[in-house]
Amino acid sequence: MRKFFLFSSTFLISALIAGVYGIIHDQITYTISPEYFTRFKYIQFNANPEMFGGNRVTVGIIGFLASWWMGAITGLVVGGAGLFLKDHILMKKVIIQSLCIVFVVTFSFAWLGLFVSKFYLIQTGVDWWLPENLQNKSNFVIAGTIHNFSYAGGVIGLLISLIYFMKKQFDTKINKQASDQNEH
Repeated sequence: MRKFFLFSSTFLISALIAGVYGIIHDQITYTISPEYFTRFKYIQFNANPEMFGGNRVTVGIIGFLASWWMGAITGLVVGGAGLFLKDHILMKKVIIQSLCIVFVVTFSFAWLGLFVSKFYLIQTGVDWWLPENLQNKSNFVIAGTIHNFSYAGGVIGLLISLIYFMKKQFDTKINKQASDQNEH
């Protein structure tokens, strides 16, 4: 029963953390490029800032909507992997560590996106769609790259956390076998 509770709470907490991350993330990228939102994200999310009380609130809503689902998937995968661990105590510890891995990798990739865009893509240009008549094309590219790298970081962080889970599962089996041999 405790393991199921941990699984359920991991799903919910991960979705909430990802949503809050999205809110903060989008506030930062809005500061870098308001046009990324006014010329792309508002259209993508069919969002009207007047309806939500202004740009910052609208950006926050978009940030939550654009990221909560990634946290939900992460919570399902990490929580599900935790069900295979020997007990709820180890499960809780490894879930927390795994979610930290996902967060750190996602955050790191966002920063990597900033550097790649600022020091490479701005000079070489991009071949993806850009709205016409942008006032600040460079900042639009920076904001878009940060967004793309954040999603990539979330996926890569999740994969790394699964490898970590497998290592913990393997370590647990090895320790159990060693313990069983010592008893004989």
